[in-house]
Amino acid sequence: MKITCGTDIIEIKRIKESIEELGDKFLERVYTDKEIAYCESKRNQKYQHYAARFAAKEAGFKAISSKLDNKYDIGWKNIEIINDKNGRPHINFLDIQIKEIEEIDISISHCKEYATANVVTIWK
Repeated sequence: MKITCGTDIIEIKRIKESIEELGDKFLERVYTDKEIAYCESKRNQKYQHYAARFAAKEAGFKAISSKLDNKYDIGWKNIEIINDKNGRPHINFLDIQIKEIEEIDISISHCKEYATANVVTIWK
């Protein structure tokens, strides 16, 4: 058994500026349709949620990167952060096989200025 972790923190302002400057081009490059729908539903707080998902994708990549043959084998939209029925975030890997993961857990947090995420992976 091996345990890996990843963490990331980002300024919400950076994500807000990217969305305002690049619009759909940025959103469609980084986020899945489900992530966009979720974040947009948060109205005034949407940038915090976009930033939190951005940090979560980065943290997820860092947690699994040691098992990738090539870091370019995975893209932004291969990692999807969605909430379960209880509102707890969960990672889905899309169009990519990440073998040997026994368990993966994620924690996301945000405040007025920053969003952060931590991912812990247990490997078989």
